[in-house]
Amino acid sequence: MKKRFLFLLFSLILLVSCTPSEEETTSSSSQTESSSETDQSVTESQEESITVPENFESVTYEIIDAYENLSFNQPLYFTSVNSDSNIVFVVERTGRVYSFENTPTVNEKEVFIDLSDSISLDGSEMGLLGLAFHPEFKENGYFYVNYTTAQGTILSRFEADPTTYETTLDSEVILMEFPQPYSNHNGGHITFGPDGYLYIGTGDGGGSGDPQNNAQSLNEIYGKLLRIDVDTQTNSLPYGIPDDNPFRGNEEGYREEIFAYGLRNPWKFSFDVEREWLWLADVGQDAVEEINLIEAGKNYGWRLMEGTKEYATDETMDDFELERPIWEYDHSQGQSITGGYVYYGEDNSTLKGTYIYGDFVSGKLWALWMNEQESIENIEIADTDAMISSFGLDERGELIIVDFNGKLYRIQESD
Repeated sequence: MKKRFLFLLFSLILLVSCTPSEEETTSSSSQTESSSETDQSVTESQEESITVPENFESVTYEIIDAYENLSFNQPLYFTSVNSDSNIVFVVERTGRVYSFENTPTVNEKEVFIDLSDSISLDGSEMGLLGLAFHPEFKENGYFYVNYTTAQGTILSRFEADPTTYETTLDSEVILMEFPQPYSNHNGGHITFGPDGYLYIGTGDGGGSGDPQNNAQSLNEIYGKLLRIDVDTQTNSLPYGIPDDNPFRGNEEGYREEIFAYGLRNPWKFSFDVEREWLWLADVGQDAVEEINLIEAGKNYGWRLMEGTKEYATDETMDDFELERPIWEYDHSQGQSITGGYVYYGEDNSTLKGTYIYGDFVSGKLWALWMNEQESIENIEIADTDAMISSFGLDERGELIIVDFNGKLYRIQESD
């Protein structure tokens, strides 16, 4: 198998692609398909004991309420701080982050930070879009957010008490800000990789069909996966450029933050360090939703391609070396992919080693298995009424499904 290493140091919407008005809504069909960061929420003890299964045999699954006494306002993300605190966090698009005890019967939540006065919700894909805790949060109290204002996107660092989780708005340090040409396709997911660097997903700038061809331009920040070092500074930047970023030190004026490009609106990405893979779900335009395994410096095709379909080809297309998605589905199955995680928890043994993902429009939930020979099996494990806006992992590595309607769910194997 061609090794898909994440980092050169190893060997080398909102979320919706378009709002429902942009894309035809079709009924979903139920069928089984086949083909010939771990996130920082996973504890160190789990990482050491994980064994990747050699195959995938599904059973029957049901979706259950994870915290029956809690609900949220347009939730977009769930995460923890990778400690033994048993505290988890939920991001609301409308500007608040809540913390609460990771217990099914919990009935209280507390505001961790409220950015509702700082953000703009003028577009349906705008708001508070991302949250990531520094790998050394227990020592420095740093956490990072990605949000939109009327002027564009802001990536900021805040500081909290790592014991009490108390924080203040005046601790904000802006690391990056850039305008958004349109109100949609803002990406916004952020997470730290196993290398300690911060990864940032940016949409193509919006509009239908990437009218400015931003995703293919290495001079633009849009339609990319970025990678920065928040613990250093480079020249006048409030962050560093990792030495092995693929375009560091170029003389063509390319953005040195770029790790990968040719993306439309990456909606969630996550790390599987057991197999050294970085999974990214990219929301489609009119026809195809796709899943990519990301490698440094690679071009994932948009807008030349939408998945494996030609979209806006030109005479220079042959000059590009494009990476094909490892999986895609058409709009009879769903119309806005939501990326998830490779599952290594203990509650659902049959799902170990599978990539769990879903669709915001159809509510379908899938488990995708890929072995070292790149043989893929993709199985629908649930057809829900949820608007699946995100997934998350708690400190035990158990998967949470985030429903934009306000609830959080778990997967449970049925007898």
